[in-house]
Amino acid sequence: MRKIETQIIKIEHPLSDQQLMTAAQALRAGELVAFPTETVYGLGANALDPQAVASIFHAKGRPADNPLIVHVAEPEGIDELILEPSEIARLLLEAFAPGPLTLVLPRSTKVSDVITAGLDTVAVRIPAHETARRLISLAGVPVAAPSANRSGKPSPTRAWHVFEDLDGLIPYIIDDGPCEYGLESTVLDLTGSKPVILRPGAVTAAQIMERTGIEVADSTEAMGESDVPKAPGMKYRHYAPEARVWIAAGTDYAARAEAISNYLNQLSEEGSADLRIGLFTSGMTRKLIDCRYYEYKSYGKMTAEFIETRPIWPARNLVYIDYADRPDPASAAGKLFTALRRFDQIGAEIIIAEGLPTEGMGNAYMNRLNKAAGGGKPAGGR
Repeated sequence: MRKIETQIIKIEHPLSDQQLMTAAQALRAGELVAFPTETVYGLGANALDPQAVASIFHAKGRPADNPLIVHVAEPEGIDELILEPSEIARLLLEAFAPGPLTLVLPRSTKVSDVITAGLDTVAVRIPAHETARRLISLAGVPVAAPSANRSGKPSPTRAWHVFEDLDGLIPYIIDDGPCEYGLESTVLDLTGSKPVILRPGAVTAAQIMERTGIEVADSTEAMGESDVPKAPGMKYRHYAPEARVWIAAGTDYAARAEAISNYLNQLSEEGSADLRIGLFTSGMTRKLIDCRYYEYKSYGKMTAEFIETRPIWPARNLVYIDYADRPDPASAAGKLFTALRRFDQIGAEIIIAEGLPTEGMGNAYMNRLNKAAGGGKPAGGR
């Protein structure tokens, strides 16, 4: 693909239309624009321009059978994308839009096969992020947008993550700081007899029941090689760092700390003590880890700046990132992708990540963590 100059548009608040006009015009003209949402940064193209949408797949290296989510600024924008109005969709939009909820509905003829991978459904969302909605409004078109990273890598939650993956491949990146949630939206399929969560996110089944009275199911079916997924993140390995990911499971933080201790000591006894290891846990969990052969080296606060130099990594040292002082799924979810990228930057060969209960936001966190580990189940403790 031809290398192009990537421009970063830094947003200053209060937000003005003028700051986004160049990017909005680029979208209308069929160019790609990476932009922030409350979930992750998206790589946007005019959803009504099949050629522009196809360029998303080229830039990302994304399989053509992995459908895209179409973003609109207002509920009325969904009407032209779906086959017919849906009462259940209306209830869900009233409760959760704008916000991190994507709905899968029968598509209209305006939606191209490039977006849907040939399916008769389309995934639609109204982002809550002010900059995203203003950009879409100014562009005057619905915007197809997967996460703005190379396919398979951890999703970007900061503009520099996008630059790291797509510099020279896209013309514009809008930088408006870190994303609020740090994980992709919940995807809810409304095309069957009962709504089904295809991808967990910040909007949970319990919240949907509480706010709307709608009962939803959780999809646990594995995708076959020949199957076409209805939503992103269902079929292929996603969110994967270069390092191998090992997940520590346990009924509580003490059990997880014990599992990590045993794993580290096992590595050392097997002659692997000099491996570069990244540790992603709560501070409370980390302080209970008892490993005889390693010393801790803090990576420090997680900031948005680039790492200019690669630090020397002493043998028998762990580099750790605490997602919070105490075990907390929302904090872990919000910092997971940044942590995976940080560990890659500093050359980790193994990443040890704390597994957490799958209630609430823990379901989305464990979904992404298991995919980062290659789809395997957590080790140790259960």
